[in-house]
Amino acid sequence: VNDSEEIQKSGQWMTKEFPVEESGKNECEVACFIKAPATALENLKCKIVNDTSSLVVDDAEELVSNVISIECSDLEKTIPFPINIAIPFTSCFRGNFREIVVKVTDGNFQSNYLTPISLEGYQGNHKENFAEVKIYQLGVFSVMSCLKKETFTVPKIGLSQKLSVDSRISFYYPPETFGSPAPVQLKVQPIEPSLVSTLKARHDMYHSVVSTSALVHVQHPSAQPLNSPITITLPCPPNPEKKRQGDETEHARAISATVKRVAMAHHPRAVSASVRKNGENLGDTLKLLGHRSKEEGWKVFDDVSIQNARNGLVSFELNEHLERFVVIRLLFLLENTYLVLFAQGLEEAVCSTMANVILYRKRENPYEIVVLLSASKELTWELQKLHDEGYFGPPEPTQQFPLKEGEQIHFRFRGNIFASENGKDFGKVHRLIFHSQRKPRLELQIKEVDEFGNHSSPHYKGTAVFYKVTREMITKKWEQPLPCGDYEHQTPLCQLALTLPKHEKSINRPRSTKRMSSDSSEAPWDNVLYWLAEELAEDNTSLLTLRFPVRRSVLQLVRLKCPDDLTHQIYELLCCWKKTLPRSADKQRLLSRYLRQSGRSDLSEELRFKWQNKAF
Repeated sequence: VNDSEEIQKSGQWMTKEFPVEESGKNECEVACFIKAPATALENLKCKIVNDTSSLVVDDAEELVSNVISIECSDLEKTIPFPINIAIPFTSCFRGNFREIVVKVTDGNFQSNYLTPISLEGYQGNHKENFAEVKIYQLGVFSVMSCLKKETFTVPKIGLSQKLSVDSRISFYYPPETFGSPAPVQLKVQPIEPSLVSTLKARHDMYHSVVSTSALVHVQHPSAQPLNSPITITLPCPPNPEKKRQGDETEHARAISATVKRVAMAHHPRAVSASVRKNGENLGDTLKLLGHRSKEEGWKVFDDVSIQNARNGLVSFELNEHLERFVVIRLLFLLENTYLVLFAQGLEEAVCSTMANVILYRKRENPYEIVVLLSASKELTWELQKLHDEGYFGPPEPTQQFPLKEGEQIHFRFRGNIFASENGKDFGKVHRLIFHSQRKPRLELQIKEVDEFGNHSSPHYKGTAVFYKVTREMITKKWEQPLPCGDYEHQTPLCQLALTLPKHEKSINRPRSTKRMSSDSSEAPWDNVLYWLAEELAEDNTSLLTLRFPVRRSVLQLVRLKCPDDLTHQIYELLCCWKKTLPRSADKQRLLSRYLRQSGRSDLSEELRFKWQNKAF
């Protein structure tokens, strides 16, 4: 990164802009601004180290900036700390539960977090979000979106504390709960109902789960035992389904030998026929699952009695330290083994994002492709963006799969196609690092390995093979080498088939052996068909209304090849129809006839007029 000239001066302190070198954009992209004494700024170096982003991010964190390394070029010089640094970032804030922090990581991968003193949108002439912090050491800096920490102190006289992130969550500490004032730190991870539904859909054993509370992380002073139980109140939504009318026969499904399903008590009984005022089913069961420590893992606390309160709130008393806990509402009892598995799956799913790989090519140049990772919920929007940039399928995006923040996707090409990031080094393994708010993307050039390969096909054929690399598999080194490609022991995450059109080869033959085309009208047909496709697509013409003699399987094929582009669907259909015709067929007359049969006499006449005037 080159240092630009200083843009602001205040006494002996200056604010200096460090731009990104070769950002590939017309606008100047900023790595950071540093405010420090002029003599110190002369010795500071800043560079982008996004290849190391997997090493600086943890679970429940989302990277929202470049990863930048700041070093002193002259080790003999002393930096007069503290100095100020402002890093640009882009983030989608997610309610009250998350906050923006700057993470500082040293050479030994030890990290600490700094709360920004400013998130202003201006630095110099640049208008965007900047996280500005005061730093006391150099190292690797990144802006993260993290779960918001709630910190308070419990005095000896006790405390009733409602959390600012969600006022429905409260902790009541009776007097003398701790022998001396005790600091408490809390973080709340909300659980989306869709997440619970997804887990239930994947595993039938979790059918009994109705809803869960948020996942609450608690940090009490472990040296101070709880002298009195604390009372915790938090929301755990009731069963949203209305009470079904009539009796339900009791049934049992073979989930496993140990899981018993009891039919919901809809038939009249003295105890459970009534419904509570807030609509909750009396048959619902509430269970507390907690985590004492990483070594012990999740445990079901059957001895803790959980009471229903109003408006979907539940409360219980806790007489021991738990690192994190969650309340689960059940329709009927479930084995503790499966409850623990559910909690583990829930914790895993909370830290994961469902994602897809997209591999599209340029419409004007099929030898240019883009490969990117997209969160599944944003897939439609990402595909539309690519279409606007001139990228289209096939192939279509892969099936969705879970990815955690900082996990990597390595991919290589097999078959008769390989790729390069710089147009020179073909055949290497490529890497994408997943960050849900960073939109990882690679633009590649592809070409055939053997120009004489796939001789029986009009295309060169290849496959992009993708592998998942977890953070635990990545070596903790600041210098991250390019992937070596030794994946024989690993099952591919997914694959995408790819084709390339073959080049037309001009063969120099002696004059006596030159082939003369018997049909000089062959050349403009590609233009004719594409013009017709554009005209028909402009009127939203359905493929089923076109009276061209093609098989139904051809219609299905063109829809699969170009699901989002009607023009290309019609064009592919017309090309497939043309291929079925003998070389001697009067294509213009046949095309006009089928257009009239399709109710487009206007296009038939326009085609005849353009053909006669050699408009194509």
